[in-house]
Amino acid sequence: MMKESNKTNKAENSQVVVIGTSAGGLDALKELLSQLPKDFPLPVLIVKHISPDAIGNILLDELNKLDTLKCEHAKSGNELKPGTAYLAPSDHHLLIGSDRKMLVTKGAHENRSRPAIDPLFRSAAVAFGAGVIGILLTGYLDDGTSGMKAIKKCGGTCIVQDPEEAEYPDMPRNALNNIKVDYCLSIAEMGALISKIISQKSSQKDSHGEKRQAIPEDILIEAKIAERVLSDLSSVNKLGDQVPFNCPGCGGVLWKVGKDDDSRFRCHTGHAYTEASLLAEQTKKIEETMWTALRMFEENKNLLTEMARGNQGVGSKTAQERVKMSQTHIDRIRAILKTGENEGGDDMPS
Repeated sequence: MMKESNKTNKAENSQVVVIGTSAGGLDALKELLSQLPKDFPLPVLIVKHISPDAIGNILLDELNKLDTLKCEHAKSGNELKPGTAYLAPSDHHLLIGSDRKMLVTKGAHENRSRPAIDPLFRSAAVAFGAGVIGILLTGYLDDGTSGMKAIKKCGGTCIVQDPEEAEYPDMPRNALNNIKVDYCLSIAEMGALISKIISQKSSQKDSHGEKRQAIPEDILIEAKIAERVLSDLSSVNKLGDQVPFNCPGCGGVLWKVGKDDDSRFRCHTGHAYTEASLLAEQTKKIEETMWTALRMFEENKNLLTEMARGNQGVGSKTAQERVKMSQTHIDRIRAILKTGENEGGDDMPS
């Protein structure tokens, strides 16, 4: 158990733990939080991908059964308290403001998610700098990688679950492929490691004072975009260049952010995508469009069939020919949709 001390009080003011997870995250969070004592000296902020219509009480109740940290839904404007885990509400982003208070916003989706992991990690990096301990657990695709990079650039500590033990290894593995993280280990080892890091950071602060390194401009801009719940052309222009892709969320133009091996995309209204999440969302939109087209061709064929039955002569013959054409389009669209089903497609967790 961690005892109260002057060193602990300093940790409370200068350090924070942020955790991101998606599919398989309930069991992972329970295993991790069960290792933290009730008098844990830092606040813990958690983003788990959940569907917009979920209220999140099941997750909250399960975490509170552990009898370790107190777990509650985050509320905008509230101060961060040690020994408390704050869970992002469904359909809202959870951020840390420049005053180190919580912000719960309805900002644009990032990586097809709200809440998303990257906005929390990025805001924590801006607010706490080297005092951030970022943890990325099991999940699909690659939300959290960009936020981890922000934490790393601002001097914080990056911890990633070993993909070999993760129920869904995509998120941890993608982070490892793109960032030189500080630690990659099993969840069972994380509790002791977190305690060690807190102690080390507190000792370093005692020895050298709280010296904060400058926050890179691109991280500041993206954090402000999420905090303001809007973007603007001048801000996005500073982040990158326009590309010939449209935003699946709003139809606006996208800007490419970062280099080729680290590229992401943003629109001026605030939507943000990694390459993988943009491709997944485009694929989803294509499928939705194909189903709409299939329905319309079916309705068109049915109407033409009725017209052919009720008419004679040239009108009936023309309608029958158009029925055949509609059926040809229907067969082609069905073939495309079946191909997509066989390939599996992306499966975004709720």
